[in-house]
Amino acid sequence: MKSLYDVSAPAKLNLFLHITGRREDGYHLLQSVFMLIDWCDTLHFDLRADGRISREDLITPLPADDLIVRAAGLLKAASNSPHGVHIAIEKRIPAQAGMGGGSSDAASTLLALNRLWQLDYSVEKLIQIGLQLGADVPFFLGGHNAWVEGIGEKMTPVTLPKGRFLVVKPAQGLDTRLIFSDPLLKRDSKTAIISGFAANAFSFGRNDLQSVAQRLCPGVTQALDWLASCGLDGRMTGSGSAVFAQVLQDIDLSNVPRTFVVRLCNNLAVHPLVGWAASDNMSEQDIGL
Repeated sequence: MKSLYDVSAPAKLNLFLHITGRREDGYHLLQSVFMLIDWCDTLHFDLRADGRISREDLITPLPADDLIVRAAGLLKAASNSPHGVHIAIEKRIPAQAGMGGGSSDAASTLLALNRLWQLDYSVEKLIQIGLQLGADVPFFLGGHNAWVEGIGEKMTPVTLPKGRFLVVKPAQGLDTRLIFSDPLLKRDSKTAIISGFAANAFSFGRNDLQSVAQRLCPGVTQALDWLASCGLDGRMTGSGSAVFAQVLQDIDLSNVPRTFVVRLCNNLAVHPLVGWAASDNMSEQDIGL
């Protein structure tokens, strides 16, 4: 289908994820690097003259009030725009995978409607709206791979080497709340520095959530074992059930278990919609690795 705007919403991988502490309000302090990959949802936007927001699911049914609809509603309320929109979604990124699919959809919705409704909002203004939808939304709005700290709100853009990655999503998903509330979760990792990460970007550190996730979701262990059988060193991404490994040579994917969703992905240097909103922050530096 062809719409007024046809845009991509890419997934992300956490190259590592360390939990360095916990605040008094219960939020966990973390360090991670978020990397964009070319596993994408596609969203189609058409202007509605009646001011209504409508949605059509082209592949996978989504909840009635998902992040896409909520993002559109928040932007309409903030801008008092008289316009509406019809959004059709080709949903490909699996849910509860730790790949940020819902947050990415929300970010692409904000960026597309900023242009469709001619709002001319800055990235920073969209981020303030995006924060109401989830901690990962600002990353996708920022448009760059990033070193992430704090509770996820501190982001420093980084330039990563090109790489290929085999991403595996088992049948089961994972509830983020169950992992972060687990009493056995490691919460005292030492603080890392970017220069330490840069020495070996694709094998640095670990995912502190992985051992808890493996206990809660056998599919995570099964996916890691399958990657190992392919000669690959896998780890979990984010707080979902997907795992990944860097691929340095051709790989035979003829023996993929039928319960897995598997995709060979490339990383992205920037978000496909970078530049769709102007930035107020002209001093932000991109750290090359």
